[in-house]
Amino acid sequence: MIGMSDGQALTRAISTISQSDPLIKLLQQVRLGRMQATDAGLRAVTESWLGIYEQALSLDGFTRFDLRRLNPAPRLAVLTQVGVLSDDHPGLISLRASYERALSRATGG
Repeated sequence: MIGMSDGQALTRAISTISQSDPLIKLLQQVRLGRMQATDAGLRAVTESWLGIYEQALSLDGFTRFDLRRLNPAPRLAVLTQVGVLSDDHPGLISLRASYERALSRATGG
C-alpha cells in the first residue's frame, strides 16, 4: 500500500498469508493419515489460501528482497508433493503468475 513504511507491507503480507496457510494446520493430518489429500475441507482451505496469497502479493511497496521472502514456490511444491494440488491447477498457475508480475514491478534489492 502506498504510504507504508519500510517493511510494513512485508509484515502485513506474511501475517495475512500465515493465517490461512494449509501447511501449518492441515498437512500434518495428511501425513499422519488422518485426512486425505483430496479431502473437501483441505481443498477449500487451500483454494482460499491461494486467493489470499495472490491478494497479499498485489500490495504495493515490496522490494525484490521482500518478494523473495514471499516466494510461494516452496509451499506450492509441498502441496503438489502430497497431492493436494497438481501442477496444472488453475489457482497454482495464477499464483505463480501473480508472483512473477509482482517481481517485475518491484523496486530495489
